Amino acid sequence: MKSMYKVLATTTIMAMLAVPMAASAQVSTQPVKAGVVQTKDLSDKKVLGTMGQMTNYVNNEDGTFMTITGRGVTPDAQREMILSINEQTKIIDAKGNKVDLTKIVESLIKGDKVVKAFYDANITKSLPARGTALTIIIQDYTMSGITGEVTSADNGRLTVEGTNIYTGSKETMILNLDPKAEIYGEGGKALKQEDLKAGMNITAFYGPAVTASLPAQSSTNYILVNGQGDNTGENNGGEEANDLIGTDGIIMNKSNDRITVVGKGLEGGQHYVMLGVDKDTVIVDENGKTLTADALKADVRVDAFYGPMMTMSYPGQAHAAKIVVKAQETFKIEGTIEKMDRDLKNSIYVNVGSDDNTANDLILHISEDTIMPNVQGIEDLKQGTKIVAYHSAAVTMSLPGMTNAEIIMIDGFVK
Repeated sequence: MKSMYKVLATTTIMAMLAVPMAASAQVSTQPVKAGVVQTKDLSDKKVLGTMGQMTNYVNNEDGTFMTITGRGVTPDAQREMILSINEQTKIIDAKGNKVDLTKIVESLIKGDKVVKAFYDANITKSLPARGTALTIIIQDYTMSGITGEVTSADNGRLTVEGTNIYTGSKETMILNLDPKAEIYGEGGKALKQEDLKAGMNITAFYGPAVTASLPAQSSTNYILVNGQGDNTGENNGGEEANDLIGTDGIIMNKSNDRITVVGKGLEGGQHYVMLGVDKDTVIVDENGKTLTADALKADVRVDAFYGPMMTMSYPGQAHAAKIVVKAQETFKIEGTIEKMDRDLKNSIYVNVGSDDNTANDLILHISEDTIMPNVQGIEDLKQGTKIVAYHSAAVTMSLPGMTNAEIIMIDGFVK
């Protein structure tokens, strides 16, 4: 788990209100109209901007890419972006000095500094969206964030119990509101500090300073009120049944009390999600028989249901309210994409096992129903790319066999 805190002694908490705030949260519908960012470097270009932590960095033969997770700094901007960095990308610090990104990547991955990225408005519709970075500004501060329930609201101070946006870990924070804190409800409605009440679910960015006390304390100047409720849903792991969204998919990975599910979104759910499983999670089979967490294994089909609030990491993380374990078998392969000796549109040849045995190789047909969470399009599935895939039970008797791909993930991104 990466450290993101500049620790202060507890006795300095009152001084933190004087620290210029480094962070503010992204609102899905911001209370401003779309426009053009006008700077010396970005003049006359319609650009979008996202600031936050760099949560992933890839530098290989396909290019250099960074993932920024945080909040938008321009109207219509994304909370998370995968950005391509090329020779035209300007990378500078907050004072305008040129920065060698390769020398500070490790520090950025640890969350030591905030990154502000501006990119062309022509972005993909994938999740997360992809675009080309125009300017990257390395800030001289850090920030973090929390999504959770307000358990106490008193005199400009909130106690919030929830999940860290970046690490996915559970935490309790005491947040001192900046006198000029921006507070918005869903849809971008401006709220006042006195509107914040215990029981509300909020998302707030905080920092850069965080005390070493228990619970930790920090300051915030931006809060998004996500909704209100008593979270007493019956037989749904504590969430209201009407608020649940879900994923009809396959468990790709299980680690301790977390599962990663990939599949079709249900009721606005995600294609790719990491879910925490605990004593409040209801686990049943298709007949409603109660099961234990031991039934949740890799490659098992499930209908997983969870609340709409989740971290802004990729994949998003949330608490599993209910999981229905299915009996339907799954068919999984791992291998390397190789050149195909025939002209088949929307298909890839997979060397299953990445070995010399061609008898078990497959040709996967990709359709509009194929789930590819970390693939922008079939053009990203290049020769030499290692993948994990699930396919239909129906396979032709030809050599190599041909079948329909249900899920395709680039291997390096599977969590």
